[in-house]
Amino acid sequence: MNVRINEEWKELLAEEFESPYFAELTAFVRDEYARGVVYPAGRNIFRALDLCPPSKVKVVIIGQDPYHGEGQANGLCFSVNEGVPFPPSLRNIFKEIAADLGKPIPTSGNLDRWAEQGVLLLNATLTVRAHQAASHTGRGWERFTDAVVRRLAERRDGIVYMLWGAYAQRKGAIVDGGRNLVLRCAHPSPLSAHNGFFGSRHFSQANSYLTSRGEHPIEW
Repeated sequence: MNVRINEEWKELLAEEFESPYFAELTAFVRDEYARGVVYPAGRNIFRALDLCPPSKVKVVIIGQDPYHGEGQANGLCFSVNEGVPFPPSLRNIFKEIAADLGKPIPTSGNLDRWAEQGVLLLNATLTVRAHQAASHTGRGWERFTDAVVRRLAERRDGIVYMLWGAYAQRKGAIVDGGRNLVLRCAHPSPLSAHNGFFGSRHFSQANSYLTSRGEHPIEW
């Protein structure tokens, strides 16, 4: 199947694109976009991968589901479009960065600036119906994004994996902690952030690790 996606990822994931499950997933997603409002915009479904090819990945952050509110989702987990108020989890992420690195809370929740530095902001499910959280789970996206994590882990070492919450930790369980830096803590949601996300210092740990390997740190 000819999928419009970054060429490096296209090569790395070629087996997935030719699998029967992906054909079924594609048919389902096309039908959903034809029937009603689905987020993100179709051109942004693979945006996290397009902005961050495998050879450039320094950090992986795993989310679960795109935002399902109007104008929020832009293809990157936790990120929102320019001018959109910060959802609670993103606000808590910025609070932890401020506490960890002393950086001011930014005015924009658009995380393109992270992706362009090598932060892969990968949701487990890449599409969702408007106002219906988790409406596209169990349709094949999880299998596809599992393959993204697995192929990246097979191909590359020296990556920082930030696994926030039990779901992300299960998805990242395949990653070899001896060949990468695997950071685990609670999810930044207001329901769990005080159980270990706040004070985790993942952002400074990530930059220290990257610097120790001769890499440029991330401007969070």
